[in-house]
Amino acid sequence: MTAFNDPIFHDEDKAREHLEAIRWPHGPNCPHCGNVDPETIAKVEGKKQSHRKGLYYCNECKGTFTVTVGTVMERSKVPLAKWVFAFHLFAASKKGMSAHQLHRMLGVTYKTAWFMAHRIREAMAEDISTSGPMGGEGKTVEADEMYHGKRETPREYARPRARKNWKPTKSGKAGGAQKRVIVGLVERGGKTRTFQVNNATKASVRDALVRNVSRDTTLYTDESRLYTETGKEYARHRTVKHSAGEYARREDDVVVHTNTIENVFSVFKRGMVGVYQHCGEAHLHRYLAEFDFRYNRRAALKVSDRERAEDAIRMASGKRLMYSQTSAAGHA
Repeated sequence: MTAFNDPIFHDEDKAREHLEAIRWPHGPNCPHCGNVDPETIAKVEGKKQSHRKGLYYCNECKGTFTVTVGTVMERSKVPLAKWVFAFHLFAASKKGMSAHQLHRMLGVTYKTAWFMAHRIREAMAEDISTSGPMGGEGKTVEADEMYHGKRETPREYARPRARKNWKPTKSGKAGGAQKRVIVGLVERGGKTRTFQVNNATKASVRDALVRNVSRDTTLYTDESRLYTETGKEYARHRTVKHSAGEYARREDDVVVHTNTIENVFSVFKRGMVGVYQHCGEAHLHRYLAEFDFRYNRRAALKVSDRERAEDAIRMASGKRLMYSQTSAAGHA
C-alpha cells in the first residue's frame, strides 16, 4: 500500500482517530480547562442526531470539544482527511507545496487551499524560547545573511547618503539594498534558525546571534564586518574570505567554511523561486518557519515523511490563525 492510499487520507473516521492518537496519546484532554481525567471526560457523539462525530464533553468546565479545538484546524469546514493529507504534502515536499497545487490535489477552492497552507506554516513555527540555544561547547554554528525578494518596507539608513539612489551591498555593487534581509544560523549536524530583519546591521546580526547561540560555541562566518565584534563574544570565531575566492580551508584538523548555511539558503531560494514564486513581506516569516521545520527534521536525521507530518500536527496545538491575519499581504 502506497502512502497516499492510507485510509487516514480518505476516511474521516480514520483521519479523526489518527489526529486523536497524535494529540492525545494518553486519552482526550479538555482544551478549555486542561482537564485530563478520563473519568470526567465523556464521548457524546451519537447520543443525539445533532451531535457531530468526535465530540467530547468535559464535566469539569461543562464544555464540549473535538480534536481540532485549540489547533490551527479549529472551526474549519474542511474535512479532517483533507487536513491530514495537506499536512503530509507539506511535510514530504522538500521545497514546499504551492496553494494552487494544494487546491488541485485536495479538490478545495484556491482560497481555502491558500488559507490551509498558512495555517500549516503557523503550526510548523517552532517556539525558540523553549527549545534552548544552538551550539555549545565543542560545537560549531555557521552564520550568514541572505538577500531575497524586493522589499516592501523602506530601508532605514543610519546616515544620509551623499549620492542619490545609492544602493550599497557587501560587494559594493547596487541591488541588495532593495531586497529583504534574512539572517541564518545553522548548527553543523543539527538545526537551523532563520530570521527576517529590516536591515543587516551589526546590531541586528548580534541580536540574532546572542539570542540563539550559546557563547561557548565556535562561530564560522564570512569576512563581513557585521560579525567582527560579535565574534569576539564567542569561544572562537573563524572566517572564510569569499571575496578572495576562498570558500573552505583546513585549519587545526577542522574544515572552516559556511557551506552548510549556504545550502540552507539554497533550498529556501529554490523553493521560493520555483514553487511559491511570490511572497508578501508580511508572510515571509511563515515561509522561513516552514523551511526551518523541514530542515530540522530532514532525512539525514532519520526522520520519515510520516514522522515529520505527525510532528507538524502535534505542533498545531495552542495556535490559531484567523483569515484577517493572513489576507492583507496577498496570495502566494
